[in-house]
Amino acid sequence: MKKNSVILFFVLLIAVVWQGCGIYSFTGASYGSAKTVSIDYFQNRSTYVNPTLSQKITEDLKDRFMSQTPLNLIKTGGDLSFEGTITGYKISAVDIKSTGQAASNRLTITIKVSFTNTTEPENDFEKSYSRYADYDVKQPFATVESALVDEIVTLLIDDIFNDSVVNW
Repeated sequence: MKKNSVILFFVLLIAVVWQGCGIYSFTGASYGSAKTVSIDYFQNRSTYVNPTLSQKITEDLKDRFMSQTPLNLIKTGGDLSFEGTITGYKISAVDIKSTGQAASNRLTITIKVSFTNTTEPENDFEKSYSRYADYDVKQPFATVESALVDEIVTLLIDDIFNDSVVNW
């Protein structure tokens, strides 16, 4: 019985200490006194337009905040607010062989993000993010595009989330 009392004491102690450490999550996110987040639709302004990319980035960013923070998603005017534009979507040759032919191609997606934190304005930023994924030149782009976009968007969302609320 004494062992159970000791375990209960330590569990309660950890709970009290944790409660006093501010608003944090298992993801390392810290959002201060913010209660809401709003994420505007990311417009596609790149020269090549993937018709689903704007929706994917917007929805994936919303999903990240809904699944990893207790913030309430609202349409506009959130304590944390995101606006963004897709500025680049390009394919380029990489890994050029001695024959002058590429062994791989690279899809690069670039976005510009404005983040506003009304509760802690010193954390506001406007920043461009760029991520890429390579694929074998023998694969038709149409067959790998969806998987590449998923991979790149995940990396972009990680970057945005980390810069806005993780601040490591």
